[in-house]
Amino acid sequence: MSGELETWTATVTLQLTDPQLTAWVERALRPEAAREVPRSRAEVRPAASGGLELSISARDSGAMRAALNTYLGWIHLALATARASGREAGPTDAAP
Repeated sequence: MSGELETWTATVTLQLTDPQLTAWVERALRPEAAREVPRSRAEVRPAASGGLELSISARDSGAMRAALNTYLGWIHLALATARASGREAGPTDAAP
């Protein structure tokens, strides 16, 4: 966002029972987080609890809504892909 004031922030924590699934979702999200969603930016990192943490910064509420919808959609797609490939999410994993 090249120096623009960021006023909206959100953190999404994804807790999965399978560490390999967590790593797989992180690898799926990392390229998306590296590119800029309009008027926002994101960072994906391991959470202290062993899960996955996604931090989003946005210039305004509309950009935050769009970024959250985009990243949550990508998380949903990654988990649906894992399920379709036979890697089932555990009972405490994020539901669609």
